[in-house]
Amino acid sequence: SGLIGRSWAMVFAAGGFKVKLYDIAQQQLTSALENIRKQMKEMEKSGILKGSLSAEQQLALISVCTDLKAAVEGATFIQECTPENLELKKKIFSQLDLLVGDNVILSSSTSCLLPSKLFTGLKHVKQCIVSHPVNPPYFVPLVEIVPHPETDPSTTERTYALMKKIGQSPVKLSREIEGFVLNRLQYAVISEAWRLVGEGIISPTDLDLVMSDGLGMRYAFIGPLETMHLNAEGISNYCERYSEGMRLVLNTFGPVPEFSGEIVQKVNQAMSEKIPVVPKVLDARRKWRDECLTGLAKLKTQMKSD
Repeated sequence: SGLIGRSWAMVFAAGGFKVKLYDIAQQQLTSALENIRKQMKEMEKSGILKGSLSAEQQLALISVCTDLKAAVEGATFIQECTPENLELKKKIFSQLDLLVGDNVILSSSTSCLLPSKLFTGLKHVKQCIVSHPVNPPYFVPLVEIVPHPETDPSTTERTYALMKKIGQSPVKLSREIEGFVLNRLQYAVISEAWRLVGEGIISPTDLDLVMSDGLGMRYAFIGPLETMHLNAEGISNYCERYSEGMRLVLNTFGPVPEFSGEIVQKVNQAMSEKIPVVPKVLDARRKWRDECLTGLAKLKTQMKSD
């Protein structure tokens, strides 16, 4: 019932599904429900509540439970949201493996643990899958669906269909790979950003501007491959025009950074001047970020309907 679990509960309730939120401590569940109620009421007031049901109707779909067996009784889909700890997740899935039947999908929110490390050896491995959301999933709809080598294709298809039904944007990976896709792309950007700052080519704050007021503006609506397609007369033409220049630039990229030493201090100083590392300030900036994401999500929804 942490941040991701609460957000998932809200997403499923917005889709009209009954949700049982499980945790080991009643107090955590009580505060989670209070937080969900507050968020839903605020979003309803602002006109950005997801789904066709009112906040009260959605809240009525969410119940809480501290008993795992009772929590999963009658479930068709289980979304695990425990901390990113392999042993803890394996423990939970081994417990679930003993409780569920042959039709329940066992899904993990993990952002980096491979399905083969999570699910291998489970009796219901064919029903296991990773559904990796982007934080917070209520406002950022992407979900990476990553199968275990033994996952049944029907598990993938059912998960994909469910995610579409609740308004998320699922993508299917044909097989597992370290970092999945989102983090592989993210780390590629971070890696080159780190090198450019480290070599003194650009300041940390200006580097972020290149993304927020440059590439990010475009990438909020279209991806890198469509960008290529539109920036020439199609992909083939883009490659004819720019492949030599791209290879020339890519060959100058340095090794994977260590993310330590002087560059950490340099980046930390710049970021701390902009956003001091104080809980109150960080929380305010995160709130601002989420409000921006909310506004963007609303705009994208409007543009799609137009």
